[in-house]
Amino acid sequence: MEKEITTSKEKILKKVRTALNYKSKSSFQNIDLESNVFVRPEGETLSEMFVKKFVAVNGQFVYCDNQFDCVDKLLDLIEERKWKYIFSWENPIQTILDESGIHYYNKKDHLEKIQASITGCESLLASSGTILVSSSKNSRALTIWPPVHVVIAKRSQVVLDIKESLQSMRNRYGKNMPSMMSYITGPSRTDELPSSDTDNLPKTVIGAHGPVELILFLIDDRKQD
Repeated sequence: MEKEITTSKEKILKKVRTALNYKSKSSFQNIDLESNVFVRPEGETLSEMFVKKFVAVNGQFVYCDNQFDCVDKLLDLIEERKWKYIFSWENPIQTILDESGIHYYNKKDHLEKIQASITGCESLLASSGTILVSSSKNSRALTIWPPVHVVIAKRSQVVLDIKESLQSMRNRYGKNMPSMMSYITGPSRTDELPSSDTDNLPKTVIGAHGPVELILFLIDDRKQD
């Protein structure tokens, strides 16, 4: 019995070795791996393209003419929502908040009470309305734990797609790439499993495993892209 098992095993291994040694010719000889998959619509800037995609995935967009305008609108939002537990762990963002007199927490104390986080980002992807964040600026906690995630970014951070966003990361960090990078496309969502009632379709659940709201304050640091 043992001999038959061994023989069958050897037959299988022989077929595997034969398959590995045989290199078939690819049926796709002329694939273009260099050109961009996404093309910017004629007459539309990257920023306009990004905003359209971002809003389409339920992102909330706030245009800011400059940093002062950003602070003014941010203060209005904080006052309107009556936030008391705002968290920020990124130095450039903390500087903006300090200069504006906005109180925030920069440690994990009271994290269970968090109402909103304010972070920066690495880049904004126009092709999908996606925001790229990394561990070099914030821990993952501030992008998935709070009910509201506020991002402050600049128009100069808008790129076309994932390829350009990764290239900008390589240019910025070289060999010291962040240990974590995360692409965020709109607030967290998922689909519920359909019930036994065939008339009930799956329902999208916002905030299933992350923020219920994603709000972007975009500072216009250049008038064209």
